[in-house]
Amino acid sequence: MNLPKLRKIIHIDMDAFFASVEQRDNPELRGKPVAVGGSAERGVVAAASYEARKFGVKSAMPSKTAKRLCPSLIFVKPRFDAYKQVSLQIREIFAEYTDLIEPLSLDEAYLDVTENKKGIETATQIAIEIRQKIFEKTQLTASAGISFNKFLAKTASDINKPNGQCVIKPSQAEAFVETLPIHRFYGIGKVTAEKMKAMGINSGKELKEQSQEFLVKNFGKVGKYYFEIARGQDHREVVAERETKSVSVENTFTQDLELVSEIYGDLYRLAESLLVRTQKHNLVGKTLTIKIKYADFESITRSKTIENGYFQKEEINKTIDYLVENLMPFPKGIRLLGLGVSNFLDEKTETGKQLNLEF
Repeated sequence: MNLPKLRKIIHIDMDAFFASVEQRDNPELRGKPVAVGGSAERGVVAAASYEARKFGVKSAMPSKTAKRLCPSLIFVKPRFDAYKQVSLQIREIFAEYTDLIEPLSLDEAYLDVTENKKGIETATQIAIEIRQKIFEKTQLTASAGISFNKFLAKTASDINKPNGQCVIKPSQAEAFVETLPIHRFYGIGKVTAEKMKAMGINSGKELKEQSQEFLVKNFGKVGKYYFEIARGQDHREVVAERETKSVSVENTFTQDLELVSEIYGDLYRLAESLLVRTQKHNLVGKTLTIKIKYADFESITRSKTIENGYFQKEEINKTIDYLVENLMPFPKGIRLLGLGVSNFLDEKTETGKQLNLEF
């Protein structure tokens, strides 16, 4: 019997990315508490330097709160063009090793290096090389987590920050997860963590003691994910991001979404609106893309292509389920959701396709 081959997953996370770019480009800011975004009077902190974090300043925190915690805090206007340029430089380095790159934002990504372009035997060595090249090219530091699945790699990247890396081997996974405080689990946000603590679930060990039925009943579809990660399991694939031009619909929320049930519900409603638009123009796209903008304004997209195209609500919802399940859990609140189709079928060559279907 051949056992499935263990994957080699690296999670690369730039250290205080936006703030570090500002400190790199402006020597007067080095060694000082810096907040990117907002002002002393209004707005929200998009990123904070490590000097500011020592005072408790965090991303997505109201600027007034940040200033109260750190009176010497220096506010800097964000320069997203500069951050995107550095992010592209980093992605070029990733691409030297693998094409399986799943960006989570401008400053972090998963890499599947099970099979890598350079034939390097260990993911640990690849992570060392990538971090060294990033520093040489950008003068910025990155941290890395290395393991056999996304959850563990993501968790590991936070352990030796800044400018460090950590490996979690298969033999270490369950013991490591058991000792992890529940608020340190990636995807268990503040609201969910408080709910779990009220149930007596304070650690990975106590999470592991809960049945899958109990977790699904109390937390919805993401409960299955919680059940698996409590055992060090995560079957999500590294899904490469594809940029697409599309007919799309989107919704911006007055309050950030945190509950997975709300995210699914809104995407299903967007699917209905999207079908109305595509059917009106007799368009069937082969590629469906979801767009997510987080509370700190960073955006990601994920896509899936099917040969027959998306002309039925059921097929769109099925792909929504697939894409969301591969993104869960969400690291922060969501302020915008979008849905689009692209890569349209050519009506002249798809003569058998019925384009106007009821839904």
